Amino acid sequence: MKIHEKYIKRCIELSKNGLPSAMPNPSVGALLVVEDRIIAEGYTSAYGGNHAEVNAIRYAQTHTPALITKATLYVTLEPCSHFGKTPPCADLVITSGIPKVVIGTIDPHAKVAGNGIKKLIEAGIDVTVGVLEAECYEANKRFFTFNKKKRPYIILKWAETWDGYIAPLERSKTAPVWITNTYSRQLVHKWRSEEQAILVGAQTVLADNPSLTTRDWYGKSPLRIVLDERDDLPKETAVFNQEAETMVIASQDPEEIGHILYEKDIQSVIIEGGSKTLQRFIDSDIWDEARVFTGKTIFGGGTKAPIFTQKQQSNIPVYQYIKGDTLTIYKNNKL
Repeated sequence: MKIHEKYIKRCIELSKNGLPSAMPNPSVGALLVVEDRIIAEGYTSAYGGNHAEVNAIRYAQTHTPALITKATLYVTLEPCSHFGKTPPCADLVITSGIPKVVIGTIDPHAKVAGNGIKKLIEAGIDVTVGVLEAECYEANKRFFTFNKKKRPYIILKWAETWDGYIAPLERSKTAPVWITNTYSRQLVHKWRSEEQAILVGAQTVLADNPSLTTRDWYGKSPLRIVLDERDDLPKETAVFNQEAETMVIASQDPEEIGHILYEKDIQSVIIEGGSKTLQRFIDSDIWDEARVFTGKTIFGGGTKAPIFTQKQQSNIPVYQYIKGDTLTIYKNNKL
């Protein structure tokens, strides 16, 4: 393995520690290396806190200050060059005397977009760009989608029975009818903790009365979004309790919904149904990833599961098996 790739891989692993608390900022990983030895590591703090480069450099300044001017800084994303919640990271890199910087990928944000790299080069720093670029992009797919497409990264999620239904014809009470096992359901709660928002339609609220929280996993519950054109859902339903914040949107248009969430700085959303809401996003081709569980349950009738177009189905899915359930993950390669 090439030496630059070795350390950028480590930066990518570090970057995962910052999600989702860093959003709407990207979660970045950074480290300092001297003579093939890591002397400091860092990742992005919660939104408003230090960026990854700052955390790594501050650690080195405390523990190995004499080595900083001999170090190479590795970072998954171009250091920022503008004042936001924090000062420019590029300025700190320059004033620290770091002679060499290796960057995974350029920052797509309009206020950065190569300006950080330009500032480093003009200061006489040796800069390498584009190491494991695709992997660094994937690690910050939410941030890249948000800045390039001006909408959140959209994950579709549903569970369907062995015979292709998402809900039964009849139900005995206003509550979810479980199709998958407890392990799969706990995984869904983990996913919720990784995204900024979760979205359902009004009919799902009326039929299932879901809480849409991360009660089966440690982590902050996402913002709950309900699509309700009439704005007349009973306030005693679970989505209006105090366990998480809730926002109601009076629209069914995926493009408009994406724009509203972009304006609210929502960088990612997981859409959990029902079938009509999911199908609208599929038909509009406004989605990035779909996570579909298939359980062993058979309904024999009911509400059919959403269906991808022929072109969307041609994308090669990834399969996982969870104690009898099958999880199929699709990526929308068209976008």
